[in-house]
Amino acid sequence: MKRIVYLLLALALIPVALCAQENNLHHQSSTYQWPTDPQVKDKLDNWQDQKFGVLIHWGLYAVPGIIESWQICSEPWIERDSTMTYDEYKKWYWDFSKVFNPVKFNPEQWAQAAKDAGMKYVVFTTKHHDGFCMFDTKQTDFKITNGPFASNPRADVAKYVFHAFRDQGFMIGAYFSKPDWHSQDFWWSKYATPDRNTNYDIRKYPWKWNRFKQFTYNQISELMNNYGSIDLLWLDGGWVRPLETVTDEVRSWGAAIPAWNQEVDIPRIAAMARKAQPGLLVVDRTVAGPYENYQTPEQTIPDKALDHPWESCITLGNAWGWVPNEQYKSPTKVIHKLIEIVAKGGSLLLGVGPRADGTVELAEVKILKQIGDWMKINGQAIYGTRISSVLRDGNTFFTQSKDGKTQYALVCLPEGQSVPKTVEWKGNLPKKGAKMILISSGTKVKWTVVGNTVKVTLPASFSKKGEYPALAFAF
Repeated sequence: MKRIVYLLLALALIPVALCAQENNLHHQSSTYQWPTDPQVKDKLDNWQDQKFGVLIHWGLYAVPGIIESWQICSEPWIERDSTMTYDEYKKWYWDFSKVFNPVKFNPEQWAQAAKDAGMKYVVFTTKHHDGFCMFDTKQTDFKITNGPFASNPRADVAKYVFHAFRDQGFMIGAYFSKPDWHSQDFWWSKYATPDRNTNYDIRKYPWKWNRFKQFTYNQISELMNNYGSIDLLWLDGGWVRPLETVTDEVRSWGAAIPAWNQEVDIPRIAAMARKAQPGLLVVDRTVAGPYENYQTPEQTIPDKALDHPWESCITLGNAWGWVPNEQYKSPTKVIHKLIEIVAKGGSLLLGVGPRADGTVELAEVKILKQIGDWMKINGQAIYGTRISSVLRDGNTFFTQSKDGKTQYALVCLPEGQSVPKTVEWKGNLPKKGAKMILISSGTKVKWTVVGNTVKVTLPASFSKKGEYPALAFAF
């Protein structure tokens, strides 16, 4: 009966989840500051070679299959079940900690699916805004190791997620929410909860805010010291920030930004974290400066190429976490987005949400495999590349090898159409007499230049292959 109730509620709230995704996007910062630490610079360069990663949202919200955390926030754009009072709704949500029991937890399946997709790094939600911890923190009992899953030998799920992905050679990222709506030092039950911010004046109660800052420091310290090698600390909740970094763009997010500092002392946190994890990349999202080592536009791709590190974080479906009857993007659409992002100098962090039982939907696994089938034979034009002097011509995008000696042309083909006999693009002309290779077959192809247009003739055998997401050429 509980499962039926959860499913009915989840189905009713799917439109809310889609609306929320549109109303709460983190856009990229307006400025970027390069790191100066040589170890950080080296790791950042290595990260820029990876190009394709997976962002895994998994927590209490997977039980009813609703948008992650946001429905317990009280802001005008958020809708929720109108048969409950707000306090009843929050209690209903918090109580999922008493039934969340992912008995089929299978991080090896996740890691294999991501590897099969051609992904190279992972970012896992150790804690979302709702405050429920997916690691064995000592700072709170609101955690996966304190509910029905506590007796499972793999109860400390973050440990086993990171281990499974390390075994597949991934760079490891820990997502951590700076706001914590379950903490009495962030949302104090003495007051109502008007929005995503603290619900009390931290100037009036500095002792309480200082306690929250120490709580945050302690939790991140646990992650940095107890969970093996970590490459990325991916900090979400950009509204928790120093006052001097509040811009008009931040104010436009839709939530009132308090007229005081809500900083949690990221310099202190970063120093501690990098002592434990030398060269660690710190991604303090949207808070431009020395602790936003790369930018993270959400659900969007920048209009132009950027000459500094960035990634687009984009969902495979419409929601970050698991929701029933999700509508997933096709492999072709994902590949086209990846190509555009890489050509503009970025990386794609694709969002996947496991079910409450601990498994990934087979439909998602299938899509990831189809993406990987293309990546296996065309990855040369994606991995380790950098921006070319020519960005694109229509649906053709260009990248180049890090040493600049090889140019790549990636021709995105219309979905549902067969491979043409010839393709062409303007600009980025091969040098006279250059050899051009169709990467997927390794064969030399014929090309000609008329004016500023390159015309490439495909091998007859290849042009009969039917549908294909994109063609990649090296010259």
